[in-house]
Amino acid sequence: MSEMLSGGTVKKKLRVGMIGYKFMGKAHSHAYRDLPFYFDTKVEPVMQAIAGRNQEGVQAAAEKMGWASYETDWRRLIERDDIDLIDIVTPNNTHAEIVIAAANAGKHILCEKPLAMNVEEAGRMLEAVNKAGVVHMICHNYRFAPAVRYAKQLIDSGKLGHIYHFRARYLQDWIMDPNFPLVWRMRKDVCGSGTHGDLMAHSIDLARYLVGEISEVAGMMDTFIKKRPLGEMSGGLNAEIHGDQMGDVDVDDAVAFLGRFDNGAFGVFEATRFGKGNRNTNQFEINGSKGSVRWDMQSMNELELYLEDDEQGNQGFRTITCTEGIHPYAGAYWPAGHIIGYEHTFINLLHELTNGIAENRSPSPNFEDGYRNQLVLEAVETSSVNKSWVKIPTTTILTP
Repeated sequence: MSEMLSGGTVKKKLRVGMIGYKFMGKAHSHAYRDLPFYFDTKVEPVMQAIAGRNQEGVQAAAEKMGWASYETDWRRLIERDDIDLIDIVTPNNTHAEIVIAAANAGKHILCEKPLAMNVEEAGRMLEAVNKAGVVHMICHNYRFAPAVRYAKQLIDSGKLGHIYHFRARYLQDWIMDPNFPLVWRMRKDVCGSGTHGDLMAHSIDLARYLVGEISEVAGMMDTFIKKRPLGEMSGGLNAEIHGDQMGDVDVDDAVAFLGRFDNGAFGVFEATRFGKGNRNTNQFEINGSKGSVRWDMQSMNELELYLEDDEQGNQGFRTITCTEGIHPYAGAYWPAGHIIGYEHTFINLLHELTNGIAENRSPSPNFEDGYRNQLVLEAVETSSVNKSWVKIPTTTILTP
């Protein structure tokens, strides 16, 4: 499918099929709708179909979010000839089966994080997309905040000098009530891990993106509330209790680890869902020989920067509002000083994905990044059990 634009230019359509439709489905749907408004992409997404098990729910989601049709079986969606890209926003335990089926069907793939339940699954998924030759990407959207991209530019340019420290905190508090139900995000058979895969995976991705590969880790994990009433997610991070039965919590509530990077930098990482007062505190600080940067998702347009070359008496952290045209992605939106939000990180990610599909390349973060992330996640879990340092395997990335 293609469309004639003014001047006679033909823009190819990218027909999207999305599996899942709740919290992340809403974020992805909004991004597909707004992407052509802000960016002149090489292909234009068409919201062709959405899939979900509950017919009433998926039909309502399709109508509200702007999808042209819906399916109640994701396999049927993958079989359709009018779908080019499969977008997976389902619970973690479904990712591998859907990805491998989509790859075998020749579909390009966008998958929510974490990529898989474990390293073995992630390896099979990476092997499948490489063998099929399809474009693939994992949705670590925080990389796509303009301030984070600008931090990456500063590091790569040498402005911060040699990097000594990376420290990250990802703190939430939405499950601290002991009566909050045992939803899928707290069941190991569905999510693989708790806070570790949900929040820490983001911090690990930012660390790898900004500083480099992690070589070894020493971690600790804990579960503070061992039993909860049974229930299900009802939208966003809200949930409903179903009946009066209780279930065992078999994933972590909190995790922390030390890490050593290949380049010698120290890493300090913490993630918890028991950080009272923290709704979504996703932060990092990086210290180098010539300067430092700090970032907080809750002030996502701002980057704090310290440079030792500043004149004596004027040294200190300055706050840069990353909305100038020179800042990554910022020129696509509003005049300087007019901030963007969480939803725009997904738009920026889709901008990279659609251009990657047009050019037949898999933009980073792709499934290789997801696989590397899974290696670190699993090593931290092993370290927590063994109470020792664990080296990250230098496994060769699978290729066709």
